[in-house]
Amino acid sequence: LFPAIGALPVKDVTEAILLEALRKVENRGAIETVHRIRQRASDIFAFAAASGLRTGDPAAVIKTLLKPKPKAGKQPALTTLAECRELIADVDSARAHPLTKYANRLVALTAVRSAVQRYCRWEELEGLDGREPLWRVPPATMKLALNLKDEDTYEFLVPLSRQAVEIILAVRPLTGHLPFLFPNERHLHRPMSENTVRALIIRAADGRYKHRHCTHGWRSSFSTIMNEWRRREGRPDDREVINLMLAHVTEDKVEG
Repeated sequence: LFPAIGALPVKDVTEAILLEALRKVENRGAIETVHRIRQRASDIFAFAAASGLRTGDPAAVIKTLLKPKPKAGKQPALTTLAECRELIADVDSARAHPLTKYANRLVALTAVRSAVQRYCRWEELEGLDGREPLWRVPPATMKLALNLKDEDTYEFLVPLSRQAVEIILAVRPLTGHLPFLFPNERHLHRPMSENTVRALIIRAADGRYKHRHCTHGWRSSFSTIMNEWRRREGRPDDREVINLMLAHVTEDKVEG
């Protein structure tokens, strides 16, 4: 927005001026981006109004005049073990930072949400040298990952396989002195960007997995493969176990 309105006093920005600036972004087809920009602008106008620099929020007035955000599509995911193994091998062969490859493997092995992986702190990991290694995800991270209200948050426990522990121990010499297992490349005390692993998957094997898999897709892969195994083995009750391992929260409070 700066090229269009950055030089104007905040009190002089009208609904028409702001809408014209946003239409330029909208006409590029960047519908989600234009809604994010409008929201940021609204925060600034609200601050300006509270500070006595202007009256009203033009960004709030024009909200309904923008094209609606597209509905979120289903996240792409591979659904067989053979495909998943091939993807991990292709990602490991790609030119990328080793931490990004390790992050992809850890999500694949634990089926946690991307936010849980990115915000994992070293103090959350217990018993890595013992028989029952555990990843204790705190309520604050679960709130972030699930977009829950404060009263709905809970601690989530992730038992770690031998392979997951091997990844964590391989990462420790690289980031053990930092707050996060997977820090941001530019800002080491911040978590890895939400698009880092996704971008690596997209460009691996000359783009073979674009529109076929993403970071969140590992959860769908886990669910599909395990539910097929459950049906094949005649274990109908394991559906609830699989849902619990994915931290799926039922809307029914009593059932939850």
